[in-house]
Amino acid sequence: MTTATVDEGLWSSDYVKEMVKQMRSLDSYGTYDGWPNERVLAPFVLTKEERRAIPVIGDPDEVILARVKTFYNALAVLIEKESGLMATCLINITHEGFGRALITVGKLVVVNRTLRDVHRFGFESISKMKDEADKLLSVALSIVGSYPEVAGL
Repeated sequence: MTTATVDEGLWSSDYVKEMVKQMRSLDSYGTYDGWPNERVLAPFVLTKEERRAIPVIGDPDEVILARVKTFYNALAVLIEKESGLMATCLINITHEGFGRALITVGKLVVVNRTLRDVHRFGFESISKMKDEADKLLSVALSIVGSYPEVAGL
């Protein structure tokens, strides 16, 4: 399998397509019009060097908060698509960058993540971001499968 085939598979995956859709929906001024998908998702990629350059203590701005919300909203959309039940994303982050991300299906909590150092939110690559989302999606769908009566409430 060549790198081009891997990249093509990555960019055609449901999660990456949904992330692009979510990011473009935040663009009320049309800034992303004409941009390739790679450029739209580029802010999610932080190398180890870039992450080290960001101070340990810092307050997240609205742009970073929007990225965090986009990541979990895209995940909620895929959970809803796969399970056929409405998934709701709830995110609470303090001004210092600490908080929690929850995704619920009915009365069932399927994703419960503690968020720390949100001002440093990012992934080493789009592939790593998709891998993280796939792990969360797999766990969430298995929880929905285990407790369908609670998820259906």
